Amino acid sequence: MNKKFSYRFDPSSGILYKYYSGKVSILDITASWEYAFAKQLVPENVRGIILDYKAATFDIKVDEHTQIADFYEDHLEVFGGLKIAIITDNPRDIIIPSLVELKSKGYLSKPFSTMEAAINWVLS
Repeated sequence: MNKKFSYRFDPSSGILYKYYSGKVSILDITASWEYAFAKQLVPENVRGIILDYKAATFDIKVDEHTQIADFYEDHLEVFGGLKIAIITDNPRDIIIPSLVELKSKGYLSKPFSTMEAAINWVLS
């Protein structure tokens, strides 16, 4: 598997965790999801998704955020109705998930700075 991302599903909570590391581009995000779809890493009973970018930095221009939101919207068969929490503790990187949140349609996304807050939101 690509070293920029890894997955872990917690069956007790129904949360799929996706961990990123290094510089992450739009292509990294979309390709990693395509990989997950091909390998059936997103269970049907998933309640929500937590994307952990604490070990990563975005290599994304601010105006490219729409490509992320559009990708999720184009795959509502997977993401529809889910809560997607994005964790970053880098103040410079919080803008991308904040902008994606504004464009969310058919799913909910929200940025967080702690895992605990993200988990509480996804399960609420």
